[in-house]
Amino acid sequence: MISREQLLAPLNWRYATKQFDPVRKISDADWAALEEALILTPSSFGLQPWNFVVVTDPAIREKLVPFSWGQRQPADCSHFVVFTIRENFGVADIDALLSRTIEVRGGELDKLNAYRDMMIGDLINGPRSKWIQEWMARQAYIALGNFMTSAALLGIDTCPMEGLDPVKYDEILGLSDLGLATVVACPAGYRSADDKYASLAKVRFTAEKLITRI
Repeated sequence: MISREQLLAPLNWRYATKQFDPVRKISDADWAALEEALILTPSSFGLQPWNFVVVTDPAIREKLVPFSWGQRQPADCSHFVVFTIRENFGVADIDALLSRTIEVRGGELDKLNAYRDMMIGDLINGPRSKWIQEWMARQAYIALGNFMTSAALLGIDTCPMEGLDPVKYDEILGLSDLGLATVVACPAGYRSADDKYASLAKVRFTAEKLITRI
């Protein structure tokens, strides 16, 4: 485990990087660790209703720039991740989780029927089914936060990007054919020496304003 200082120093160091060094790349070992961090992200029911699309093709990344409010991060960063959700979440996704649970932990599938019925009753047949896409998007943001924190601990810069056209992203990346839909994106890499935002003081409200103790 790390110390409190080892946790807080990287969080104070990180910022939403506006300019990335297009030459400096994340090492294969560090990127593998970040992908593993994505996989380890917690989710409601453990359902993991997401797919992390890592865009490596420079030409495709350049095509994304005009649909990212003209921001250059998608093209200039080392690695670019698009956080997506499943377009047609259903019972098959729940059954896939239960099958994987038996594969990893052992046991009998029918022993999980009560859990299966509870998830179906909530997400497929219950009130939440009416806003299931929003529920999945919220799950994706858990992964985004985990990714950015993990990157900061490794000394890797990131920038959460909602400033994009999800419909165009889906089109350029062919996500509809994969049954996926864009929620948010995050470039990762190393800050450019020319990024003026790197030296600015972090602006946060005080604990007295943001934390309520009852």
